[in-house]
Amino acid sequence: MTEVRPGAAASASLWERDEEITAVLQAVETLCADRSSSGGLLVFQGEAGLGKTALLAETRRLARQRGCTVWSARGGETLRSVPFNVVRQLLQPALVSLMPEEAREYLGDWYDIAGPALGIAEPGDRQADPQGVCDGLVAAVRRLAKREWPLVLLIDDAHWADEETLRWLAAFAERLDDLSVLVAVARRPDESDGDSARRLDAVAAAAGVSDLSALTPEATAGLTRATLGPQADAAFCREVWAVTAGNPYETVELLAKVQDSELEPAEAHAGELRALNRSARGGGLVARLEELGIDATRFAWAAAILGTEISVDLVARLATMGREDAVRCAELLRGARILTDPDPATGRGGDGDLEFVHPLIATAVYNSIPDALRTAMHGIAAQVVTDSGLGAAAASRHLLQVHPDDDEELVEQLRAAAREHLAVGAPDAARRCLERALLEPPVPEVHARVLYELGCATLLTAPATTIEHLQTALGMPGLDGAARVDAVCRLSQALLHNNQLEEAVRTVEAEAARHEPGPVRLRLQAVQYMWEGLYAGETGSPDRSERLAALAAGCTGRDNSERALLILRGFDAMTRGENAEEVVEVCDRALVNGRLAPGLGWTDPEWGIELLLMLAGAYAYSDRLDRAEALYAEGLRAYETAGWSGGHLALAHAYVGLGQRRRGRLREAETSLRESLRLAERVGRGLPLYWTASCNLVDTLLARGHVEEAWEVAERYGFAPPYPSTIVIPDPRSVRGRLLLAVGRTKEGVNELEAAEKAAAVRGHHNPVMVPWAADLARALATEDPARAGRLAADVRRQAERFGTDTAIGEALRCAAALETGQRAVRLAAQAVTYLEASPCQYEHAAARVEYGILSRSVAELDRGLTLARSCGADGLVAQARQVLESGRGLR
Repeated sequence: MTEVRPGAAASASLWERDEEITAVLQAVETLCADRSSSGGLLVFQGEAGLGKTALLAETRRLARQRGCTVWSARGGETLRSVPFNVVRQLLQPALVSLMPEEAREYLGDWYDIAGPALGIAEPGDRQADPQGVCDGLVAAVRRLAKREWPLVLLIDDAHWADEETLRWLAAFAERLDDLSVLVAVARRPDESDGDSARRLDAVAAAAGVSDLSALTPEATAGLTRATLGPQADAAFCREVWAVTAGNPYETVELLAKVQDSELEPAEAHAGELRALNRSARGGGLVARLEELGIDATRFAWAAAILGTEISVDLVARLATMGREDAVRCAELLRGARILTDPDPATGRGGDGDLEFVHPLIATAVYNSIPDALRTAMHGIAAQVVTDSGLGAAAASRHLLQVHPDDDEELVEQLRAAAREHLAVGAPDAARRCLERALLEPPVPEVHARVLYELGCATLLTAPATTIEHLQTALGMPGLDGAARVDAVCRLSQALLHNNQLEEAVRTVEAEAARHEPGPVRLRLQAVQYMWEGLYAGETGSPDRSERLAALAAGCTGRDNSERALLILRGFDAMTRGENAEEVVEVCDRALVNGRLAPGLGWTDPEWGIELLLMLAGAYAYSDRLDRAEALYAEGLRAYETAGWSGGHLALAHAYVGLGQRRRGRLREAETSLRESLRLAERVGRGLPLYWTASCNLVDTLLARGHVEEAWEVAERYGFAPPYPSTIVIPDPRSVRGRLLLAVGRTKEGVNELEAAEKAAAVRGHHNPVMVPWAADLARALATEDPARAGRLAADVRRQAERFGTDTAIGEALRCAAALETGQRAVRLAAQAVTYLEASPCQYEHAAARVEYGILSRSVAELDRGLTLARSCGADGLVAQARQVLESGRGLR
């Protein structure tokens, strides 16, 4: 049992907590040992009143004793709908104390991303990416930790933390290895559900969890005697334990009541303990509150409605009483141990003069307010908060509690709050506001707009919900002009992300038919062709390509709809293996002075990332890697700067990796693709971006000669049928077929490549570099069916010459050489080297050099191939060339 300290009653919850305090001491010592030490995480878990808050207070005391900086925050039962509430409590005071220039310097590029969420910077004019904001908050702590080392963060009542804070906390807990910060979290089990519970469980799983238990009878007796005096007899002490069930908080409150009533701690008075205990909780607490008078009760109710930053002035306004009466009520409630002054040590004072003694009291007082009155008080509180200049978002948590009443002004307030929430990266909070606005309900001419805004708010997080909202909005009057067209485009995008691509195509096609020829119709047609171009299962491709070519033929690139159609035409022509020079000429017409046009940038919402990836892909496979790589790098910079660290950033890294793979920088490609997969894991498996990352990583590892690792990646990330409904570059069936051949599963590899052949025929994809099944299948069939292998190689060469790039022709010649013998093979290999030497694809050039060196028995060519392979990171080629060179047989 913990030694009795001065003020034992105040530290009652530390009785029998030696193990937890030892863990705290060890964690603090580890943190303070070295600036480079990894972070620590402690989770104290237990029912209400078991001493979690006291353990955090002791953590604060011990940390400060060792010279640590300590910041703390607390969740609130009525504040869970307030986004970033808890993380703001943690970080905002330290940042507000800095000059704006200092804060910007410390946060760097993250200032404009995380600053609005923390309330220290104005939000931008567009929807913030929630994952980017989360990463920005992690970065903010990382930078502040260096400045404030050693830094300790305390989070009490985490089960009541807002969803946005829990997202940050879960991400933060994953990265503590490179963050020199100690985080201590207190939570009640089973007080949260859904995503909140999952995130808290993830935090707990990363920590050493301390499950707190009630005090034993012996500890309760020690605490009773420390509080009331050694004369407290055994029977009285046993009854204290029986009445409180060893709950430390209830024990302290009961003993305080015993002291107030001057009850003698003897067995003769033990029977009075139950009545005293009832007065300290639940209905007894409410009765005790009412005994203080109606003014004090109204004051306590108003404080419970506000929940946080409880200032006497705000409470007075909400309770409609004068300042003098409010001050008097505050003193009464302090004396009754219902309200208290904020502990300066917590740093949570903010603008508040008061806080509840314990969350249990706050809950009891809040629940004691009659339902109708509580609703009315929330409405008044919304007005009070608004009049105080705190903004629509701050008032929205109160507006959410108001009963629907056809209030047009309330609808507009909630719409304004939703815009504020979206601007700081809190789409779930925006969704709640707009869903509540629909219940009012909005007037008919506004209703469709609210549904449209709700659909926009849920687009990134809940595509299925977005579909429902937007379809309803489009079926109602009130959504016209540009907003209607935008709603249709967003609906089609949601359908795409919900794996309903055919419906997405039909949606924009039907809307396009409603419009006369012109810019609006052209935009919708471009979106339709974009989704058709991404659909892996589409039939009737030749007709589609002809229609697209005819439509694009009249486009000069005078607006973004025409530019989009030119990009789509160029991409389609590239996939079909049409002349590469014409592909590049069409794509160039979509640019303005060689750059993306305004409104077609990587973070511009109107067109989305898919269109720009098509443009870069058309360049990449037409041997204009310089332009492709510039686009990929521009996209990566744009998303990193804007803080878009979800699916967009994952795709950006994947395509940077694709560009590096095409260039032959295989080590760099592997690094980029592994980062892409790490980000994609956070977004969710099975999405097209996940396939893009895993397919390119497998392809890169095979090029490096790391076959076993490629197989392990394929197994770990599910790179196997069934394939997604959207196309993936390069073709996943071709890459998997190559993988199966590499691991010796020849029959399965042949089957996979034949499946790739059929899928490519359906889509009209005849680019032998983007869909490279034929060359690998020809090599696999060389012995078993040489006639078919020869026909395949001839087809590859014919398609390569039609496409016309050095890479395509060189690869076709490599395939042909692999099927020949003698001088015929040598001549073909030499021709392959000539073409690939002019190609930007250095890995393929290295492979051709090594193959030519082996066939020609040339030491010079093998040496050149070996040097190229080393520079590419192609370890398999290096080993192959070395083996031949070291054998020396027949070389010249």
